[in-house]
Amino acid sequence: MSATPPGPIGDPLFGNGRQFADDPFSFMHACADSYGDVVRFDLGPRETYLLTNPADIERVLVGDAERYRKPQFGDDAMDTLLGDGLLMSEGDTWQRQRKLANPSFHTQRIGALDGTMVDHTRSQLADWSDGEVVDIQLEVARLTVKIIVSAMFGADITDEEVKTVQEKLEPLGARFEPDPRRFLIPNWVPTRENREFDAAIDTLEGVIDGIVERRRGTERDPAVDPAGPEGVAVRGPAGDGDGNLPMDLLSVLLRARDRGEQTDENLRDELVTMLLAGHDTTALTLTYTFYLLSNHPAARERVVAEAEAATGGDAGTAGGRPTAADVREMKFTDRVLNESMRLYPPVYTLFREPKLDVKLGGYRIPEGSALMLSQWVTHRSSRWYDDPDQFDPDRWLPERRSQRPRFAYFPFGGGPRHCIGKAFSLLEAKLILAEVCSQYDLEYEGPDLSLRGSLTMHPNHPVPMRIRER
Repeated sequence: MSATPPGPIGDPLFGNGRQFADDPFSFMHACADSYGDVVRFDLGPRETYLLTNPADIERVLVGDAERYRKPQFGDDAMDTLLGDGLLMSEGDTWQRQRKLANPSFHTQRIGALDGTMVDHTRSQLADWSDGEVVDIQLEVARLTVKIIVSAMFGADITDEEVKTVQEKLEPLGARFEPDPRRFLIPNWVPTRENREFDAAIDTLEGVIDGIVERRRGTERDPAVDPAGPEGVAVRGPAGDGDGNLPMDLLSVLLRARDRGEQTDENLRDELVTMLLAGHDTTALTLTYTFYLLSNHPAARERVVAEAEAATGGDAGTAGGRPTAADVREMKFTDRVLNESMRLYPPVYTLFREPKLDVKLGGYRIPEGSALMLSQWVTHRSSRWYDDPDQFDPDRWLPERRSQRPRFAYFPFGGGPRHCIGKAFSLLEAKLILAEVCSQYDLEYEGPDLSLRGSLTMHPNHPVPMRIRER
């Protein structure tokens, strides 16, 4: 194997942590531009290797996926927040939890959720007024929280609970923003940041516990399934209708707990993971999409035309309800979403850790190091995209897309651990776009967009949009 990959020289104490913390997006881009496909730098207690070639990314996520695991960073904040949920668990635990969750994300069941998504969207839009200015990020996040709780928890969430979730996302997100000093301060030290983080988790878990308590005893139909064995009377993946067991994720997990296959801690970890990951990424995708459409009126009009076709030109009425079948015909909108997630991927980097020494890009990567697979860098590389910083939905036409490597674009990850909620998220985004764009034009009235990195990539400021009725 070859020598160590090249990379920038860091500080004696913090390595390259200060540079990364100041602007992770510019830092990663500069590293890729200066040093190539594999870049070594220090972000704390271990070596980090940035991979930017789609062939290497595909190998890590797909071809040799069994050789890699989710890394531990010597900071237990992630474990405290998400525990052994799907995002963080490994090995047999992950396999068991993924198998339990799969029926809730079956294609047939997801398609049957279109009415739920439309109902929540219409309820939210009923509060909008022509000419008012809203923070679109907060608006769509409030909507996606309600949708994920209805669709995956089989419950309603109160406006007060939604407000609580949104308020607690700030201290939770702040805990994962890059900060080289964090490795020097143990999590048990009662700093203001640590206290706020712990309090936010306690509050969030309290919301989850309240939802579970409201659902307790409703996860099965006693007339059909008095003892509760999984799947006895389920007639289809959707789990809806008379005589069917409900197949929302919470019902599935509650039945598994009753069989002794889940602890209360397992259940809570999965629900926290689903609540956070299941609403935040879709809300961010929509935020960036509305921002891009505001700046590109020709593309917006093409999305509007598809939205009006999906709603029959009569959005907001019983006769104009878009369905899963309708939005499958929104081909240009699909390309707009792809381009939005290329330019502004909510998950802007993935991490993996090799279980043994591996060879990538001609270099030896040691066991236990951190691999950084950055959507932000790869999606904006001029090697794979013409004019990569330009908004061009038609780059997703089949004939152009086929010219690029498969993993030049991976907003939902890839391989065995690809995002389980991909189909759910895309259906939700298209239905919300169909409802909003057939009724309103949104005009961005904020500063030039700036970004901050945390668990996901967020705007570093409010995203004010003025609502104009069409």
